[in-house]
Amino acid sequence: MTVRHYKEPLSKWRRATSDQTAVQSCKDFEKVGATIAVTPCDVVEEADITFSCVADPQAAKEMVFGNCGVLHCPTLEGKGYVEMTSIDADTSHDIVEALGGKGGRYLEAQIQGSKTQAEEGTLIILAAGDRSLFDDCQSCFKAMSKNSFYLGSEIGNASKMNSVLQVVGGVSLGALAEGLALADRAGLSQADLLDVLALTPLASPHLILKGRAMIESSYSTHQPLSHMQKDLKLALGLGDALEQSLPLTATTNEIFKHAKRLGYANHDVAAVYIRARF
Repeated sequence: MTVRHYKEPLSKWRRATSDQTAVQSCKDFEKVGATIAVTPCDVVEEADITFSCVADPQAAKEMVFGNCGVLHCPTLEGKGYVEMTSIDADTSHDIVEALGGKGGRYLEAQIQGSKTQAEEGTLIILAAGDRSLFDDCQSCFKAMSKNSFYLGSEIGNASKMNSVLQVVGGVSLGALAEGLALADRAGLSQADLLDVLALTPLASPHLILKGRAMIESSYSTHQPLSHMQKDLKLALGLGDALEQSLPLTATTNEIFKHAKRLGYANHDVAAVYIRARF
């Protein structure tokens, strides 16, 4: 199996990072054996299986449908394309229809985890789509994650499951931020609150970790706040499509949106505490 790393145009890199960081990122991949390609089409032509993980559904569609995108490849027959971006089911359907029409195989593989889990190779992967492609990806999935789940051949299952999990995670973070803010306003020790919380049935290593980050105002990015807000927005879209009421999710989404407006979009999700505290 051959793997290639796609170097995005610098105009896109500027949306998330500096030019210098982008160039260095490509060099880091190159040092460990990756070949740098100019366009998504170039990557797919050279690789048996291509993994895509970009910012949002629009960026994911640009990779496939955009100028020099995947669909511009002369042939996709037998090629595997794995979309790991957090996207909605409709976007996933658009991609699979386009790729399938040219003989390509498609798998949506949504990621549960943060930058730390990615570096440690302990992500959780939620997959749906072509079963043979899922099987072919196992060596890569094992390197990236501690477990991968196949949720069936129906495209959209992985995206939907990811949205459900993000609802639980986002609402929990919002509740934690409000609880810590209330404790502080009531003259209680926030550290004591976390120590007690860690001994209750509500204990969660993730919540304790984020709670300590909130107390220490330590918002170095492991999971960008803007990504969580995007996922909450996708979940609300799913709820609207299914006529499922999601009042807590809607309120939490507004809290994260406000934190973004305060300038914390690219900080860690723990920065939602700023909105709850002030």
